[in-house]
Amino acid sequence: MTTDKRPAAWSALDQARETLEIEAAAVAGLVERLDEEFNRATRMLLTMHGRAVTTGVGKSGAVARKIASTLASTGTPAFYMHPGEAQHGDLGMVTRDDVVIVFSNSGETDEVTALMPALMRLGAAIIAICGRHDSTLVKESEIFLDASVEKEACPLGLAPTASAMAQMAMGDALAMATMAARGFTAEDFGFTHPAGTLGRRVLMRVKDLMHSGDDNPTVTEEATVADALLMMTRATIRGVVSVVDGGGCLLGLFTDGDFRVLMQREGDWAAVMKRPISEAMTRKPTTTSPETMAAEAARMMQDRQFDNLPVVDAGGCSVGVLDIQDLMRAGLA
Repeated sequence: MTTDKRPAAWSALDQARETLEIEAAAVAGLVERLDEEFNRATRMLLTMHGRAVTTGVGKSGAVARKIASTLASTGTPAFYMHPGEAQHGDLGMVTRDDVVIVFSNSGETDEVTALMPALMRLGAAIIAICGRHDSTLVKESEIFLDASVEKEACPLGLAPTASAMAQMAMGDALAMATMAARGFTAEDFGFTHPAGTLGRRVLMRVKDLMHSGDDNPTVTEEATVADALLMMTRATIRGVVSVVDGGGCLLGLFTDGDFRVLMQREGDWAAVMKRPISEAMTRKPTTTSPETMAAEAARMMQDRQFDNLPVVDAGGCSVGVLDIQDLMRAGLA
C-alpha cells in the first residue's frame, strides 16, 4: 500500500503549483541545449522533397500527432503514423524522400525500436526527439534533439508529464523555426485554415462582407430626410444611407441614430422630414476601402462604436457599406 508522505496541509493547489513549476523548468531547460543539431533538423525539413512523418506511442504519440498538425498548418506537409500500425502496412506511406520525427522519452519503447530498421532500410531521414542520449532510438537516428528532464511532475514519478511537455515544446520550436525560415505568412496561414475564425481573420476583406450595388442605399444631396428614411426602409441593410454627389462620390452618412438625435433636438416632425439631407448628414464620415482586412475594419468599428462603415474606392466614390452585424456573424467582432 502506498503511503502518502505529503505534509498534512498539502493541498490540490500546492500540487498544481509544483506541477507547473516542474514543467516550466523542464521547458526552460531546453533553451541551453539548442545547438547545430537543431539547425540541421530545420534545414532537413526545409530541403526535403517529401513530407514530415511524426511517430510515437502513448503520451509521446499524442505529442507526435499534435506536432504533425502544427507542421502541416504552418507550411510543412506532415502526417502522424502509429508505429504499431506502421508494421502492419502503414509503413507504405513513408518514402525515402520523407523525414521521420520520432518522439520517445526513453528511446527504448518496443514499438519504436522495432520500427527503426524498416525506416533505415527505406532511407528516410530520422530525427529523434528523445530524453536519453544513449538510447537505441538516438543511436539509429541522424539527428538527436535532447528533450530530457530532471524529473516528472507526477508525484509518483511515473506518469509522463514534464517529459511530454518538453517533447511538445521541442517539437513546437522545430515547427516554428521551420515556418519562419520558410517565410510562411499570415495569409499562407489563412489558406490552411479557410473554415475557421483564424482563417477568416487573415483572409476575409471588407469587399467580402460589405453591402454593395443595389444593397448599398444611397441618396443625392438634393434629397430630403424623408427621402433618406424611405431609402433606408427599402434596403437590405437597415438604418443607414450614404449621401453622394452626381458622380457617386461620398459626401456624408445619415443613420437612424442621426434621425433620432435630430427629432429630439427639433421636435417638429413635419419640418424635420422636409429638411435637406445635406443639413442632417454627418459630413466626411470615417470610411474604409474594399481591400481592407475585415478584421481591421471590425477593430475600428468596435473602438469607435460604429454600427456602419461606408466603403469607398480610391476615388472616394461609394461602393458599399459595412454592417457590424455581418462582422459579428463572421466571427470577427
